[in-house]
Amino acid sequence: MSDIVTAGILVIGDEILSGRTKDKNIGFIAEYLTNIAIDLREVRVVADDEDAIIEALDALRSRYTYVFTTGGIGPTHDDITADCVAKAFGVAIGYHPDVVARFRERFSEAELNEARLRMARIPEGAELIQSATIIAPGFKIGNVIVMAGVPSIMQAMMDIVAPKLKSGVKMLSESVKADAREGDIGGPLRAIAAAHPDTMIGSYPFLDEERKPNTNLVVRSRDPDKLQQAMTAVKQMLAELHNNKNN
Repeated sequence: MSDIVTAGILVIGDEILSGRTKDKNIGFIAEYLTNIAIDLREVRVVADDEDAIIEALDALRSRYTYVFTTGGIGPTHDDITADCVAKAFGVAIGYHPDVVARFRERFSEAELNEARLRMARIPEGAELIQSATIIAPGFKIGNVIVMAGVPSIMQAMMDIVAPKLKSGVKMLSESVKADAREGDIGGPLRAIAAAHPDTMIGSYPFLDEERKPNTNLVVRSRDPDKLQQAMTAVKQMLAELHNNKNN
């Protein structure tokens, strides 16, 4: 459907895979995209390895409207994201004059060493993602948005790039507490989902305030009428379940 805009996330970094750093970006980006009507379809986490980054990037950018990457654009030797993106797109990479100029305003000659200058290397043709408070920029090239791994910086970059993105028809949702265990409603819920193919119905078990097993049911659809039809069916199913239990 032309009104559906999709996205993938590529998280880059050995520190994520080793567990030394706990990712805080996936959830933020996922919620952010939902709010601007972009469907997140896939998340991959890869090491600081050139082949792995390029392979994942090529797979995601060919499959989805946008790809958001986090991590690997810092000053150290293992920050290779920009180089990998350039290779994936088949373009040159070099020191961006505007970024170098900003660095010279921010750092002394002694501070502006080779490591910091690495952060000024941008693939040819990329659009910078920067602001007065972001020293080292991210960038957008094609349908790929390259952002920092540091959550506060990544979040600022999302705010900058989001208004320029194409968005689709917003996904609507309603939820209801089932007051039933997930296993008790699995069968009828499957039948309702089959009867309403233009909706997505999810069940999410939890322990309620009495520490008893319970389930939240969430119905999602882009069509408000179809959403209401499916939700009505869910509520009727729950009412029948409770009536049968009480009889």
